[in-house]
Amino acid sequence: MVDIVPEITKESIINLAVNDKREDGRELDEYRDISIETDVISKAEGSARVKIGDTQVIVGIKPQIGAPFPDTPDLGVLMTNCEMLPMADPTFEPGPPSEDSIELARVVDRGIRESELVDLDKLCVEEGKHVWMLFIDLHIIDNCGNLFDACELAVMAALKSTKLPSASIADDEVVLDHENTIDLPINNEVAMCTFVKIGDKLILDPTLNEEKVASARLNVGVTKDGNICAMQKGGISPLTKEDIFYCVDKAVSKTKELVEYL
Repeated sequence: MVDIVPEITKESIINLAVNDKREDGRELDEYRDISIETDVISKAEGSARVKIGDTQVIVGIKPQIGAPFPDTPDLGVLMTNCEMLPMADPTFEPGPPSEDSIELARVVDRGIRESELVDLDKLCVEEGKHVWMLFIDLHIIDNCGNLFDACELAVMAALKSTKLPSASIADDEVVLDHENTIDLPINNEVAMCTFVKIGDKLILDPTLNEEKVASARLNVGVTKDGNICAMQKGGISPLTKEDIFYCVDKAVSKTKELVEYL
């Protein structure tokens, strides 16, 4: 199902952008109100709900013991999955993951993985045999634009709240002590900043309508130290070198604000 933006709405958004204005009165480089709540799922070892404006996502972290990958026998495993529920947006359809769902999960996963946010070395219980596997589940509750940044913040918050049972080896079996837990070993903090191009203007934290009329998108993942760890280009139009440099510089400065919410 494709959601078509009325031509009058499209023209209005473009005309506002040309004059450095937006429908909701924000500056072009301004985020909507952000709120983060952790431990929102009692059955998950880590969880968080993030709202950016009216966009709302929930993330749950479920760890379990499993076998490591053959080429990384001493490292834990991260697996990210995204569920786009039809109740969150009329264009979301039930069934196998859509291209948008897969892209969202992969971009968020890349930011977490390439920032080395989780200390995977410390998730090894017995090299070559037993490691912690972290299943990260993204659930879109209300899509009002900019799911990338909301999901990245939610994953970051959920991972920081995650507790692992104490694990030991007895008779070549893993024994878990759920009464004694440890914090998930965290190395870093990361945030994603999403920009869209409308006309010749670059807009941060787009609403759903702004996303629909945009000709290009750029996601920039940045660590709290200012290092770029992930980028993704979307949309049909190209971006100039100046466009990319602007987005990167703005993302570095905005990341400092975003990690403060954590």
